[in-house]
Amino acid sequence: MPPTTDRHRRTHRILGAAAGLATVGALVSALPADAQENKGQGNPQSGRYQDVQLLSFNDLHGNLEPPTGSSGRVTEHEADGTTKTIDAGGVEYLATHLRQARQGHKYSVTAGAGDMVGASPLLSGLFHDEPTIDALNKLDLDVTSVGNHEFDEGAKELARLQNGGCHPEDGCYDKSQKFKGANFPYLTANVTDDKTGKPLLKPYWVWKKSGVKIGFIGVTLKGTPNIVSAEGVKGLKFGDEVETINKYAKELQKQHVQSIVALIHEGGMPASGDYNYDCDSPGPGDGISGPIADIAKHVTPAVDALVTGHTHQAYVCTIPDPAGHPRMVTSASSFGRLYTDTTLTYDRATGDVVRTAVKSANHVVTRDVAKASDITGLIDRWNTLAAPVASRPVGYIAGEIDTNGTESPLGDLIADAQLAYAKSLDPEAVLALMNPGGIRAPLTYAASGSEGDGVVTYGEAYTVQPFANTVNLVDLTGAQVITALQQQVSGANEASPKILQVSEGLTYTLDLTKSGAARVVTDSVRLNGSAIDPAATYRVAMNSFLAGGGDGFTELGNGTDMLIGGDDLEAFGTYLTANSSASAPYAVPTADRITVRQ
Repeated sequence: MPPTTDRHRRTHRILGAAAGLATVGALVSALPADAQENKGQGNPQSGRYQDVQLLSFNDLHGNLEPPTGSSGRVTEHEADGTTKTIDAGGVEYLATHLRQARQGHKYSVTAGAGDMVGASPLLSGLFHDEPTIDALNKLDLDVTSVGNHEFDEGAKELARLQNGGCHPEDGCYDKSQKFKGANFPYLTANVTDDKTGKPLLKPYWVWKKSGVKIGFIGVTLKGTPNIVSAEGVKGLKFGDEVETINKYAKELQKQHVQSIVALIHEGGMPASGDYNYDCDSPGPGDGISGPIADIAKHVTPAVDALVTGHTHQAYVCTIPDPAGHPRMVTSASSFGRLYTDTTLTYDRATGDVVRTAVKSANHVVTRDVAKASDITGLIDRWNTLAAPVASRPVGYIAGEIDTNGTESPLGDLIADAQLAYAKSLDPEAVLALMNPGGIRAPLTYAASGSEGDGVVTYGEAYTVQPFANTVNLVDLTGAQVITALQQQVSGANEASPKILQVSEGLTYTLDLTKSGAARVVTDSVRLNGSAIDPAATYRVAMNSFLAGGGDGFTELGNGTDMLIGGDDLEAFGTYLTANSSASAPYAVPTADRITVRQ
């Protein structure tokens, strides 16, 4: 049974008016009749009811510097029906916003919902995400659940991020001191050791201040083994989110902790991508779908709020709990572009949160505030170490190559690069497939530093493909290729399709008016103009994650005669170098290989 922790909020704060655009959600915004008269003022224990500020964010993915392109913007729905785009993100700004938000709040706790690290830009990823842990410590993060990307380098590396110590292979980056690890607990309630059945890290943590106690239970999505490398989760079991939360909620209640927040690295899809979309219209939770909607409806009413992530979406919703009472469910997009400010009114008499008084708002991390100087210093220090590697040019592009659409221009570019690399290993290679989740950022035309517009640096290429996969070649029959295409929209991927990006020469029609595997029009699948022969054998390139059956593509894991090639990022950079120059930059791909019917 893990001990509860009395962790006092560090008191250093910056001055300034609270800033940031917001979207607000609330339950009934009403306390019992005597509540306002009995709120604690001055003396922290003078009243029955005490407001506690819960600040939260998720899916930072090591984005210390302002993310570029569409990854660094949010859209806002305006009163006149138009949409405004706002530049957002950057930990220097996030720190300022959080510190301003805490002003005047003696009772404030900051929580995360996973994927703080992993799939990170080079500034963090090159150093195994030590820079991001250092930054999160400075942000005064109190607690976070573990996301699937925290397992990218395996359980031992996650334990090192928690406990500190030098990297086992690369050693210490700061010769004056070893890496100290996270000041905050990572929670893994539903991730257990296969042999012992015990949680990998703490399952829960209790925040306490002047008699106020709030328990936090952290879980990651149970499907994590399907979307990370098998080596990263070897020896681990991922339990059901609802069962786990309900189990530990009972345990917390036995310890007289009645106020409980679940930090869940799983999420939903709001009906609109605008960060201020009202997902409680026309009724509570009506505007959100996906796994979190089902989870929220089954998590015990003992849990007072759900902080979620994984889908990189923005929402503040009130989804009914099993008793039919609306309960706050939030997510703050990704990459540090938003943070959520939730008010939990604590009843000292019962030790519970007054659910009818819960209020919540998503705030934009705008870039019109002062940068936090301590975070700037941290970024500068790590940039100095990274600069010799990050600034090296690897290619030139004629315009922004983005990740938008079912088939994206950048997806085409990466698939073509992998096919070219595969042909250099085996001239029989005819096709390359790329998983969309492995493409982490667009290639922006505007210079990120002094390199000049249109220049692609190694650091920018690394941000696109940070996973250190290899490019592997396997033999697949035509029937297997078609089955793999069908798995994009069926089975594990039916609810949330994952459309593979394909190399030049493969064309087919995707009919989204149909359901399941029927969405792939099989007689439209052609390679270099000829119909795919189900009985023929094709040499296919893909990254090692897909070759292991990742992302629900089990058929790709059945390939034979595997040849393990080199690093996928190296293949990407080599292709750009060979096919572009300052005078002849790489043209933006047209993304016309997959025909979509809607």
